[in-house]
Amino acid sequence: MAALPRGLKAVLAKSPSDVVIISSLRTPICRSFKGQLRDAYPEELLSVVLRATLDANPSLAPAAVEDIAVGVVLSELGGSKAARMAMNHVGFPSTTSLYTANRACASSLQAVALVANQIRGDMISAGIGAGMESMTRNYGSRAIPTDAWPALKESAVKDARDCVMPMGLTSENVASRYGVSRADQDAFAVESHRRAAAARAAGHFASEIVPVTTRWQEVDKQGQKVGGETVITAREDDGIRANASIEMLAKLKPAFSPEGASTAGNSSQVSDGAAATLLMRRSTATELGLAGSIMGRFVGAAIAGCAPDEMGIGPALAIPKLLAQLGVETSHVDRWELNEAFASQAIYCVRELGLEKEWETGKVNPDGGAIALGHPLGATGARMVSTLMHGLKRTGGEVGVVSMCIGTGMGMSGLFVRE
Repeated sequence: MAALPRGLKAVLAKSPSDVVIISSLRTPICRSFKGQLRDAYPEELLSVVLRATLDANPSLAPAAVEDIAVGVVLSELGGSKAARMAMNHVGFPSTTSLYTANRACASSLQAVALVANQIRGDMISAGIGAGMESMTRNYGSRAIPTDAWPALKESAVKDARDCVMPMGLTSENVASRYGVSRADQDAFAVESHRRAAAARAAGHFASEIVPVTTRWQEVDKQGQKVGGETVITAREDDGIRANASIEMLAKLKPAFSPEGASTAGNSSQVSDGAAATLLMRRSTATELGLAGSIMGRFVGAAIAGCAPDEMGIGPALAIPKLLAQLGVETSHVDRWELNEAFASQAIYCVRELGLEKEWETGKVNPDGGAIALGHPLGATGARMVSTLMHGLKRTGGEVGVVSMCIGTGMGMSGLFVRE
């Protein structure tokens, strides 16, 4: 396997062995239970982005895609059988293999990194890193295991017990331990919605979103069907609140602790969606006549662990680790996509990383983040890669970083370069 580049010059230099990105697409991200994709299946959403990947690259033979990794957190049987069925359903041959990956909130960034490293290690020449999630269908236990070994729940090791701590309580821990106020969290959330609303209005998401035509059944407040089933086409993210205000969010009660500061308004939305990124070796892209379609390339990724009861600090550990591995400085990064699991942890990470100015000037989450756009667990990483790559193309920046915290106490980051 080729050694990682070190230093900005090496990171920006091109090589035939580079892992390049040919396309990076996503569905709209829609509110679970209330949004336009609530009646869709996760594998249905995956099928849409996989088919769209082929359609976006008509000269690419489906058989040239040798393996597909799908990030998914909540689906039955890890989503592997349904995902492979979806892959075959939309035109990939059975010679294309598929597997799923679960690293909680980083699952599809992990999928992208896994495929990239398969290419670097000469296991394959081309593959897709994807993600899917329907939290509407699969969030019944709120992502907490219902049949775990009882000894773990009663473990003498605090970190073991804390692995099933509700995510909202970890947010409260970050806020209280590191001095993130309710006012700061609400202001951050309002700005996320403002940026996302502006981006949607300006059409910034149009190139990355694939419309989804699916069924829709209206229900009343008791969940009873109203009328018959219809067919709709979801074309835009539907969780963005263009009218969000400090006054509106200030009225919301704490969602996780009576005296807490995290609310439904300054936390990420429970969402449904899917995304897919097509990667291949640069020399392969050239051989297949796809050199002109190269959007950019995957450079590297890093994982870091932290205490489960403050899992939200993960990006503040994973990002420095990644930059150190590559010999890159924060000043070299043109765009940051930092997942907004909670405003508390996003603010902490911005502060700890010294990115306050970058946040204020729109280098961090310039088009909003998960508070406005939503957080479909298994699809979030690939969604962020798509937003990053299309954003860099639009603004002209070269270097971008994607990062998120991970339930049970981790952070992951990935660095990409636009071409």
